[in-house]
Amino acid sequence: MKFKDEINRRRTFGIISHPDAGKTTLTEKLLLFGGAIQEAGAVKSNKIKKGATSDFMEIERQRGISVATSVLGFEYKTKKINILDTPGHKDFAEDTFRTLTAVDSVIVVVDVAKGVEEQTEKLVEVCRMRNIPMIVFINKLDREGKDGFELLDEIEQKLHLRVTPLSYPIGMGYDFKGIYNIYEQNVNLFTGDPKKDIEDTIEVKNLQTKELDELIGENAADTLREDLELAEGVYPRFDKEEYLKGELQPVFFGSALHNFGVRELLDCFVDIAPPPQSKESDEREIRPDEDKFSGFVFKIHANMDPKHRNRLAFVKIVSGKFERNKPYRHVRLGKDLKFSSPSAFFAEKKEIVDEMFPGDIVGLHDTGNFKIGDTMTEGEIINYKGTPSFSPEHFRYINNADPMKSKQLNKGIEQLMDEGVAQLFTLELNNRKIIGTVGALQYEVIQYRLEHEYGAKCSYENINVHKACWIEPENEKSEEFQDFKRVKSRFLAKDKQNQLVFLADSQFSLQMTQQKYPSIKFHFTSEF
Repeated sequence: MKFKDEINRRRTFGIISHPDAGKTTLTEKLLLFGGAIQEAGAVKSNKIKKGATSDFMEIERQRGISVATSVLGFEYKTKKINILDTPGHKDFAEDTFRTLTAVDSVIVVVDVAKGVEEQTEKLVEVCRMRNIPMIVFINKLDREGKDGFELLDEIEQKLHLRVTPLSYPIGMGYDFKGIYNIYEQNVNLFTGDPKKDIEDTIEVKNLQTKELDELIGENAADTLREDLELAEGVYPRFDKEEYLKGELQPVFFGSALHNFGVRELLDCFVDIAPPPQSKESDEREIRPDEDKFSGFVFKIHANMDPKHRNRLAFVKIVSGKFERNKPYRHVRLGKDLKFSSPSAFFAEKKEIVDEMFPGDIVGLHDTGNFKIGDTMTEGEIINYKGTPSFSPEHFRYINNADPMKSKQLNKGIEQLMDEGVAQLFTLELNNRKIIGTVGALQYEVIQYRLEHEYGAKCSYENINVHKACWIEPENEKSEEFQDFKRVKSRFLAKDKQNQLVFLADSQFSLQMTQQKYPSIKFHFTSEF
């Protein structure tokens, strides 16, 4: 197959939502339709109880939440599909923000009963800023929930999207009869039989036929006709160009748990979603069909296999072809690296590949060379933008609870920080280590992983920090900057990149400091 054809058949997308909207279940059902797994929850291991295929860390199984982004690839209708399943829990938002730099389009999952929730708003805002094409999937239609039009209004108002339904529910909850697929003009009947993988689909081109009354009953058929007429009057017609520009969002209804409406979503997605897109670097825009390979690290995962102390760097291929055993330039370190066993993913299962194409995610075994945001090329010096660290919301001192294991603790902290699980700040005054996280749940994850993956124990101690600000002085030798460093010495720390950070203890003290030292810039993200 030609290089350009390989690019055009790739579809790389992320699934985002509030926790519990059914994101991981939807991922599984997409894999089921893609023939990538034989049954939902099929983790082929006797040791592990059935859990979702994409949740492979022990702590995720215990909690029933996704805490790390999983990468899953499969083939469907001549297309190669790469799904990035992201954590919905807000304590892991930073991982999700970074993942959004590696996708070409997004599916947003909304719970029919709860409607649009806070975390969904934040994530959709990030997608809107980047004009990422979005499809909305309204899930859990087999339960009682909000009316279809009410949900569509809520999505428009809260998420500031311009939507158009491409399918519409017939009833809901106990009265749920099925879905009319506007995109394909057919009726999908809901039997509620969990053993059936795929429900019956009956083509209905003309809504006025008696056949529709017989299929779903007269009352339901009349209601559906009215609803669709209203939808046609209120919502814009679907336009693929507008969708690809991020200006129009198609909406599908279904129930991922019952495999219902998932095939329609997947078929339409494969049809309309964009192939790999160009990406901005500091130097120029890079197109996927360029001859030379380039890609960037958007995630690092330590200990995917607890038996081996291995780290995997997840690299999104932006241009050119990635080949096994070929030397590539690590731009930040300025050295060439070769990879003898690059991996393609299927949740925790990996297979070694000889070549991969733009849009694919390749896993590279790492001995500590990679950081999040690193660029790999065939020699050209470019840097991809857009994987910043945000100022954390929570701060705690980290202490060693087992003095015999200080080496393991230091190694564990360093590797987990490289993964982007949290941020490490070392105080200038006494070298004490402070861990900053987006959410409090991260501390449990760190403690758990340090103990189970590195054999080290840690304890935490509270510290009064309101915000971390990265410092940029106009002139490092100026009296003002020297005075700032002297007066604020006990609030100053260095991050992992050795950048100076001011840990303000309150909003008031931050404002006063900004007023007192006008020549110093205070940044809330590390990318400036």
